[in-house]
Amino acid sequence: MANTKLYKLSKVSQLFRSVYTTLPNALEKTEVSRGYVNMINSGIIKSVNRGMHVLLPLGLRVLDKLTALIDKEMMNIGAQKILLPSLTSVKLLEKTKRYDPDKNELFSLTDRYNKQYVLSPTFEEAICDLIHNLGPLSSKMLPLKLYQISSKWRDEMKPRLGLLRSREFIMKDLYTFNVNLDDAKDTYNIVCEAYDKIFNQIGMEYIKAEGDTGSIGGCLSHEYQYLSEIGEDVILSCQSCNYCVNKNVSTQSVCPHCSKKLQVHNAVEVGHTFLLDTKYSKPLNAFYKDNNIEKPLVMGCFGIGLSRIMAAAAEILSTNEELKWPKNLAPFTVCIIPPKKGSKEEIASSYVEQIYDILCKLGIDAILDDRTDLTIGKRLLYVRNTGFPYAIILGKSVISKSTFELYDVYNNKYHDLTLEGINDYFMNSDVRESENILLQESRP
Repeated sequence: MANTKLYKLSKVSQLFRSVYTTLPNALEKTEVSRGYVNMINSGIIKSVNRGMHVLLPLGLRVLDKLTALIDKEMMNIGAQKILLPSLTSVKLLEKTKRYDPDKNELFSLTDRYNKQYVLSPTFEEAICDLIHNLGPLSSKMLPLKLYQISSKWRDEMKPRLGLLRSREFIMKDLYTFNVNLDDAKDTYNIVCEAYDKIFNQIGMEYIKAEGDTGSIGGCLSHEYQYLSEIGEDVILSCQSCNYCVNKNVSTQSVCPHCSKKLQVHNAVEVGHTFLLDTKYSKPLNAFYKDNNIEKPLVMGCFGIGLSRIMAAAAEILSTNEELKWPKNLAPFTVCIIPPKKGSKEEIASSYVEQIYDILCKLGIDAILDDRTDLTIGKRLLYVRNTGFPYAIILGKSVISKSTFELYDVYNNKYHDLTLEGINDYFMNSDVRESENILLQESRP
């Protein structure tokens, strides 16, 4: 397998991952979960400080796939991507009266010039200050949609469940600006439709509920929730008319629309949308010009927790022993498993290049488990434990029938296929529809 065409093919033996798959010391039982244990054991993340984790190469691939999916839908609604500084001046938060109520949960620092900053958990103040510093916007620039995907910080008193409740987390935050509330509502609905598309493409069942505006504020709010017993939110839902609401907003026991009894669920919040009106733009002088008159912009803000989606997916889809991902987010879609070194089937290794070429042309990312000192069975166990949806096995059937075993891991099904059959299988599968976008390192 020294062919130079394979030098771009990722290999399991070269993956940077922890040798010791153990949980951090001194964790209480309430701080761990099945998904967290699986991500640690599978080399997805590594805990380095309380509530802070490194995304190892496989974990970063999951994040990058999710990022690309979100970028695509943001581009489709005309949103522009930016990157704001991590530090926000305390003075800005004081102007919106958010500093004192929230300061116990904020990481704060004072620089050498004696100016105070916080590591931002959200960026409403920062984005309004940017708009102000650029000068009043022309109405021709509106609606304006600006977003970023970056680390956010919150000094959690008791971090728990890995990436679900951490002190540093990765979030997409979008800020929209309109001339009036009616236009802002239209933009709000457009963004919510984009969020629906994002969560539909991720492929996990979700609930969209009327939300609690909390400290962010605003006049309208919705939450995107995954149902899970480890979730900290409580959602009330009607099975008859699909009405859903956060229990913080309403404690009714019956649906206000059809009077049917509401069901109670624990859930993990992974997205939140807010129609803010002028709560931030007015005190921070984020204005637009209308006939030479400066008026405050009407804002919306919209968040998606990328690291929380990763944690929730690992928790909800996995078993106690095996990690599973939404197929669109799996770190690699296919793992190629050549024969064990010294076995009678070792000659079948020569087909690796052809299989790799087929997958590349189809836009499907693959990794080679080149640890040929291990049996095929042990490497299949690694595939299941790590969450690769498919494995292609070069075993006995290659010698006897010129066919390959394609293992659909998530459905526990084997298919005996020729090279042409492998091509046809993936051409007709939902993997093709996912538009795998992390192939720059593997295309010939």
